[in-house]
Amino acid sequence: MIDFAEFEKIIKVEFKNKDILKQAFTHRSYLNENRKGNTGHNERLEFLGDAVLELAVTRFLYNKYPEKPEGDLTAIRAALVNTNTISDAAKKLKTNDFLLLSKGEAKDTGRARQYILANAFEAIIGAIYLDKGFEVAEKFIEKNIFYLTDEIVAQNLWQDSKSYFQEKVQEENGSTPAYKTLKEEGPDHDKHFIVGVFIADKLISEGKGKSKQEAEQQAAKKALEIKGWG
Repeated sequence: MIDFAEFEKIIKVEFKNKDILKQAFTHRSYLNENRKGNTGHNERLEFLGDAVLELAVTRFLYNKYPEKPEGDLTAIRAALVNTNTISDAAKKLKTNDFLLLSKGEAKDTGRARQYILANAFEAIIGAIYLDKGFEVAEKFIEKNIFYLTDEIVAQNLWQDSKSYFQEKVQEENGSTPAYKTLKEEGPDHDKHFIVGVFIADKLISEGKGKSKQEAEQQAAKKALEIKGWG
């Protein structure tokens, strides 16, 4: 039996509605095997938390960097709220220990688990927002996400890999890279895309993401490393 009170201690937030916290950790697959006495899966909370996260990060960056243009702020925000960043934040909070998953999903420790963790992190934000309001949710995001900003900016981790790769290919080869969807995986509610980036019909690298855009960015980032253009 999972004790969600332990998670409340970790994040230092005590919920009035305990069921909503449990729901934040409940993956859709878990309900297929455990239908009785459950509050529902976390996808609606994830949807809400994603919006709260984006607003909080947007406001923080707007105030932190008054001199930066909209394009730079958008790119920095994307680096702060991407799957890698927020799944890492979820791991640090020991979110893995509280996830409610089907037996099959529980065995997966790879990229699929990373997405589950990222989704749970957003669902937790949504739950905090509903139970405690925006200010408490924003403080949670500040503690777990905002502090990463200086490192991301200092190391240029926010730069758009796809745009930069295109510039380098045009500079070196006089051509433009092309992206092609190689594979689509998963059900409609949890689809993943594998995209290849090509130069003159030659496959350079592949990337995977929850959207074609994310997969293209991953492919471009890997291609920059392969080419030594990082």
